[in-house]
Amino acid sequence: MNSRPTARGAVLLAALVTVPGLLTMGPTPVWAAPSSVVMAAAAVDPAAADLIYVTHLALYDTRALVRVAARNAITVEARLVKAAVARFLKSELPFAVSYSRELNAANADFAERILATHTPEFAPEVHAAAQFALSRGAAALDAFAKTGYEQAKLRDRAAREAVGEQAAALRAEDRAFVARLRDTDPGMNVRAAAGLAVGADGSDADVVEFFAYDWAAAAAVDLEILKVRCADADMVGRANLTQLETNARNAEKAALAAADEAKAQKLAVAARAWELVGGQAEPMAGTWDEAERVATEQAAHWRQIAVDAAAAATDNPNWAAVAGSAQTTAQQWLIERDNAAGRAAFWADRYEEALAGELRMQP
Repeated sequence: MNSRPTARGAVLLAALVTVPGLLTMGPTPVWAAPSSVVMAAAAVDPAAADLIYVTHLALYDTRALVRVAARNAITVEARLVKAAVARFLKSELPFAVSYSRELNAANADFAERILATHTPEFAPEVHAAAQFALSRGAAALDAFAKTGYEQAKLRDRAAREAVGEQAAALRAEDRAFVARLRDTDPGMNVRAAAGLAVGADGSDADVVEFFAYDWAAAAAVDLEILKVRCADADMVGRANLTQLETNARNAEKAALAAADEAKAQKLAVAARAWELVGGQAEPMAGTWDEAERVATEQAAHWRQIAVDAAAAATDNPNWAAVAGSAQTTAQQWLIERDNAAGRAAFWADRYEEALAGELRMQP
């Protein structure tokens, strides 16, 4: 088994702040804001880490069904929370993830993301259309996803072009900045959106639209991709880990109870069982380490964008739209950074436990 550095102290959740447009939950429960005591306990207690992780999903997962299921698990009576969280992670989360891929649920998640990234000030038609679809159910959500969103974008563009303020304020350095984003932004979808805006077929209206909402919308997709990919990998990895750990503990128990003539063979079986646990845990810790790195880079990037936008927005209506979303986007990436750090620590602890078990079982 490859060695891995000792796990860091878990930085599991620096702040539990609801993200506008992604979740309506009412007041955050007192226990949902982790104190230093909770954080320290979570570093050594998997159940505490699970509670903090499920709380994070309840607040920030981009899939409404996952948020609702996670919220249900953490809002039961205090004495039942541990069992409810374990049940959620074992069976309810996989069901919610699977059902979120169904058309109606996916359409609702899409409309929520559009609502959060297309503000009424800079995209009133899109914002209103998303609100309408979310209030009217499956048929309206399907129509919005298929044609309504694009039609609303065209209405917003026509209104902007009729006024002409944003196009008139567009500067050569604004286009150059978008070109730099096309080449250097850490987000794949932001790079693609910027490339379309300043590409050979791009017009001033496309650049204006990029500032108005395409930038924020593409950034939201970059964040969503990382969150969903890591959460789904964690779900699958955890399901495998549970069975592997059970096998390893049973094998260790059998080895310790074995008679001398059978002991060496059973110790080898137990050592291999713990090695398999480590083989599951170490890559998952690496997955979350990489997610933490990406989120840290993105948070720093968006903090700088917020500074740039605040300076430019005083006399440029195009930058005003970015000024309203950059700080929120930076905060969302910081939240995901802290979640990734906590999950990396969780999986590193599982790896270290497996390594210790493997060493215990050496003849």
